[in-house]
Amino acid sequence: MVEPIDTYADQFLVTVTSWGANLSFLLNTPHPEPTKTVPAERVATIRMSNEHLKLMAMIIVRHVKRMEAEMGVKWEIDSRVLNNVGIAPEDWQQFWKS
Repeated sequence: MVEPIDTYADQFLVTVTSWGANLSFLLNTPHPEPTKTVPAERVATIRMSNEHLKLMAMIIVRHVKRMEAEMGVKWEIDSRVLNNVGIAPEDWQQFWKS
């Protein structure tokens, strides 16, 4: 039997090929030296079909929207984070409107 994974991650990497999808979850070092780049440590990789990935994405978005509505909050993402991952602010706003 596979041991379940219970961990924290503050970064992720998605790889999609014609054969399937890989979601790798990473963890930054807590106190990096300012002059030294330290790569994040991979804590887990989950492999799945592309269809499973697409279904998961829709379910996650639906869940986030429902939780924000029920809690009366809107979880904002800093524009620097969006910039780091290559998402334009107008694309971000449009995605969450639909």
